[in-house]
Amino acid sequence: MDVFIVGITGKVGGLLARDLLSRGDTVRGLVRREEQRAELATHGIDAVVGDIADMSAAELAAAFGHADAVVYGAGSNGGAAEVTKAVDGEGVAKAIEATRRADTDRLALVSVLPESWRERELGDEVEYYFAVKKEADIALSRSDLSWLILRPSLLVDDPGTGAVSLGPAEFHGQISRADVAATLAELLHEPRIGRQILELNTGDTPIRDAVRANVRP
Repeated sequence: MDVFIVGITGKVGGLLARDLLSRGDTVRGLVRREEQRAELATHGIDAVVGDIADMSAAELAAAFGHADAVVYGAGSNGGAAEVTKAVDGEGVAKAIEATRRADTDRLALVSVLPESWRERELGDEVEYYFAVKKEADIALSRSDLSWLILRPSLLVDDPGTGAVSLGPAEFHGQISRADVAATLAELLHEPRIGRQILELNTGDTPIRDAVRANVRP
C-alpha cells in the first residue's frame, strides 16, 4: 500500500510509519520543517513540508497524490483553542476535501473516546478540544468517503502487548501507542473495514483477530 500520514512526526504517527514500512508499504507524510523531512528520508519515507493550518485543500490533495489511504493523526492534545480549531477541526475538514480531490477515497481518522477524562475537572480549552473532535467525527462520518474513525482510550508509552479490545463501543481505560499503531496498520490492510467508528482499549484479543471480528458480513 501507499499510505500518507498527516501527523507522521507524532508518537502514534511515527510508530504507524514503522509498522507499515515493516510490511513493505510505501509511507509518505506531512511535516512542518525541512529537517524533519530530511530525517524521514533516511528511513525511506518521502515527506512534504507544510503546515496543515495554512495549507489549502488543493495543496493537501497534491501532497496526497496517488495514496491508497490517508491517515489523519495530527492533533492539538487539548492545547490553545485556536490551535485545536485549526488542527483538529479545520484540518480534518481540509483532509476530507483533499481526499475527495486526490486519487483515493480512503481516510482514517485517529480521534478520541468521548468519555476520556470525564472523571476529572476539565478546563475550557480541553472541553473545547472534545467538542471539536466530535464535530470532526461527525463531518467525516457524513462524508461520501470510505472512512474509518478510530477512538483509542488514554494513550500511554508502555510497550505494546499485541492484544486489544476493539469494537463499536469500548470502556475507557488506557492503551499503549504501539498497540494503537499496530491496530491501525492492521485496519488499513483490511479492505472490508470501512465506514465504521471503532473504539480501542487494552484487551486480551490478538490485534489481527480483533480487527477481523469487526468485519461486517
